[in-house]
Amino acid sequence: MTKAELVVKIAEKANLTKANAERALNAFIGAVEDVLVKEGKLTLTGFGTFQVEKRKARVGRNPRTGKEIKIPATKVVKFRPGKLLKDAVK
Repeated sequence: MTKAELVVKIAEKANLTKANAERALNAFIGAVEDVLVKEGKLTLTGFGTFQVEKRKARVGRNPRTGKEIKIPATKVVKFRPGKLLKDAVK
């Protein structure tokens, strides 16, 4: 599903115009980003948890040449689904 398709789905479910649905989605994405940058964790009860975790530096291999390369440490966002979401997907 693309962002445009999600906007249409939100507009239908919430009885909004596509423009208002897109603004709402953009506001949600921006708010999630702000919370993760400042606090590192966002829990939406029933839906799931977004959390920033540190990934250590490691050695990898270039699949084309087989040569070892250093992969630097970085932060990544992980998502753990909540019970309601897990049950809905089953």
